Amino acid sequence: MNAYYYLAIAIGAEVIATVSMKAIKGFSTPLPLILVIAGYATAFWMLTLVVRTIPVGVAYAVWAGLGIVLVSIAALFIYGQKLDVPAMLGMGLIVLGVVVIQLFSKTAGH
Repeated sequence: MNAYYYLAIAIGAEVIATVSMKAIKGFSTPLPLILVIAGYATAFWMLTLVVRTIPVGVAYAVWAGLGIVLVSIAALFIYGQKLDVPAMLGMGLIVLGVVVIQLFSKTAGH
């Protein structure tokens, strides 16, 4: 399987885990706790597969950058958390950085 499929799974699992953290409420709600544990376990497992092919710095930049943006979007819809213009601008720059890496870097592992 292509390393970028594993990376997509890692990002999705990390987003689910991170968004679920808010719902744990002091470990009194078991389903969100299970999602956090399983999500991070899956994310790191997939990342171990990703870094076999893609340089670790590139993999982490894509994982973290897209994770930040997707967690923010999920938090908007799930928890109603809104971002101000500077936050959105900063995230736009993160996405731009990931795009630059993917399009122009020779170390991106294409």
